[in-house]
Amino acid sequence: MKRAKTSKAWMKEHVNDFFVQQARKEGYRSRAAYKLIEIARRDHLLGPGMTVVDLGAAPGGWSQVAAEKLGGKGRVIALDLLEMAPLAGVTFIRGDFGEAHVLAELKKELGKYPPGLVISDMSPNISGIGVSDQARSMYLAELALEFSMEQLNSGGNFLVKVFQGSGFEGFLGAMRAGFGRVVTRKPEASRGRSSEIYLLGLGKRG
Repeated sequence: MKRAKTSKAWMKEHVNDFFVQQARKEGYRSRAAYKLIEIARRDHLLGPGMTVVDLGAAPGGWSQVAAEKLGGKGRVIALDLLEMAPLAGVTFIRGDFGEAHVLAELKKELGKYPPGLVISDMSPNISGIGVSDQARSMYLAELALEFSMEQLNSGGNFLVKVFQGSGFEGFLGAMRAGFGRVVTRKPEASRGRSSEIYLLGLGKRG
């Protein structure tokens, strides 16, 4: 009974959410689009001619924003375990980012053109067991960072969602070692009660 009440409360909040309503009005696939819009505007992340990799892309809100900002000049390569409806200007790869053959397909798609920006809004399926969920979330962030350090062009940028908790400080240290500057961002569209924040690595070293 408690779960049903919680689900109803979440649904009521979701339906009444400003960013949910705004996304419907402006044609974005998710409220998460506004997180990237805010960060990209503040930190000048997106522009014509770039190659962008979007990890954990479904349902496509971030890819949609990236493709708009590129204006048909550049590439967006999106990847997710879940299916994603086609988007103009976006190449989609379906698969588990943690699997070698999926990663190989992504690298093949990139070819000789390294990305200038990697964005990751990946989250594990939440089990409700805090310690386990945090560990799985950090694992995904670490995979995204490893990919970024290997594939980003020199001076490229990396934006990743993380949750504050176990492993966060170590991950932050790893990002600082790989980028000229690392900043934290909590966009307005990120719910205040959520422990999620976004780490932005600016200027990949080397």
